[in-house]
Amino acid sequence: MIGALAITQTAGYGVLYYAFSVFIPPMSRDLGAGVAQLTGAITLAVLVSGVVAPVIGRWLDRRGGRGLMTVGSALGAAAVLAWSQVQSVAQLYVVCAVLGVASAMVLYEAAFAVIVAWFDAARRARALLAVTVVAGFASTIFLPLTGFLADRYGWRQALVILAAGYALTAVPLHGLAVRSRRAPPHVNRSEIVGAAVRERPFWLLAAGFLTHTGAVGVMGVLLVTYLIVLGHPPVFAASVAGLLGVLSVTGRLVATGLQARWRVALITAVMFALQGLAAVLLPLVGRSVVGAVAAVVLFGLGFGVATIARPALLADRYGTAAYASLSGALNLPITVAKAVAPLVAAGIAQFAGYPAVMGVVAAACVLGALSLVAYDRSNDRPVVRSDRRE
Repeated sequence: MIGALAITQTAGYGVLYYAFSVFIPPMSRDLGAGVAQLTGAITLAVLVSGVVAPVIGRWLDRRGGRGLMTVGSALGAAAVLAWSQVQSVAQLYVVCAVLGVASAMVLYEAAFAVIVAWFDAARRARALLAVTVVAGFASTIFLPLTGFLADRYGWRQALVILAAGYALTAVPLHGLAVRSRRAPPHVNRSEIVGAAVRERPFWLLAAGFLTHTGAVGVMGVLLVTYLIVLGHPPVFAASVAGLLGVLSVTGRLVATGLQARWRVALITAVMFALQGLAAVLLPLVGRSVVGAVAAVVLFGLGFGVATIARPALLADRYGTAAYASLSGALNLPITVAKAVAPLVAAGIAQFAGYPAVMGVVAAACVLGALSLVAYDRSNDRPVVRSDRRE
């Protein structure tokens, strides 16, 4: 199951998310639309995935992931196929809304819910790490692959090929390999969720991951542009920014290894703080090649840590019976931050400059770190857990 999820998450992120950026230039020419209009479509997909996350989470808790992820894979492939036939920006937005629903059904949040429900605490961290290490290379694999297909066959035919490949890969793997282990029928998930959202630690987690997600979203979107503004050639800027994907894998490996000695919340807080330091250093030393690389490497080490820390912290505190419901509730504001933060940062850059943006990124990372430290030090007792295996 872990092998299957590693493959489907890599293909899912590659086809349903990362491929979009490659198709912006040819779609702009064919549809007569500006880059901002097209970027709005993928922003809509991200927002829709966050809006439906609570509903998806409740379904996962009640019925498990096999059926949902299988149907979601088919829906995602159908949406990509429909994308290849769009003739207007309005049609593209409709397709991207469907992509958002499919993404919520098949990407990390759903996969993590399956893993948390199936594995006990002793094996869960390794299972999460295995999936995210492989899927961390989604952009490394699919950006050049999509570029090759678009150049060779045109963007519409490239989408047909990607849709077929995703369907042939994800639908059978989800249908055959995903296992579901439901909570006992007497578990009152609404009570668990209600108790969690009324306590301070849940909102400290929300604050920590929301601010950090916004900071990461800004760097992911604007880093290449800022490196060019600092005087670096576009090819160098893109190559250095590409290190973020590889470094996210490195950071996950380091963070998981440290869990044997330190608590997850503190490890994650340290990683967030280092990213804040990197954001401060980039305007100061980023004009040199060495300085730019050093700052990006420092930021990249924490780039993917939150991905594995959030499910670990939720499951450790609240158990697994209502994990997907809690994760869905937490995912909604975090996803909104992911979608909106780059737009806000672009406005700040226009009026105050990129050093101001880096200052905001640094402040967000530090706030995220402090929130997790406060969460770790909280003396509140956990809500009633219902985890029959731990």
